[in-house]
Amino acid sequence: MNKAILVGRLTADPELKATTNGVSVCSFTIAVNRRFARAGEERKADFINCVAWRQSAEFICNYFAKGRMIGVIGSIQTRDWTDNEGKKRYATEVIVDEAYFTESKGSGDGAQSGAWPQSRGSNEPAQAPQSFDSLPDGADFMPGISDDDLPF
Repeated sequence: MNKAILVGRLTADPELKATTNGVSVCSFTIAVNRRFARAGEERKADFINCVAWRQSAEFICNYFAKGRMIGVIGSIQTRDWTDNEGKKRYATEVIVDEAYFTESKGSGDGAQSGAWPQSRGSNEPAQAPQSFDSLPDGADFMPGISDDDLPF
């Protein structure tokens, strides 16, 4: 089984490109903190290269920017090639299948005073996905269940 689940901060703005066939591809790096630190040492982070394709690529580039937290699910893939000097090169990266918001709009080092990152090539803010607190009046997330029915 090959499944990678990562949560970390983007080290730079995601970069959106298109293949010659017009397929969107986005590459980015996530800084993921290690779980443990040695006594007296600062916690270290690993920098994981990621690649997303098609709608996932467009979603990431529209809604995430440098410093924002992101959660991704995908698989680890390696590839190799020969560079211009004839040396064999290798790359290991996570091929992203799913991407998630892992912080609120106003939190995080990369957030812009509570605003979503702007879409690339546009002066208008990107349309944020609908959240549960912005449902139309009278719309229930779970019809038939009131706050009084919850055990907490």
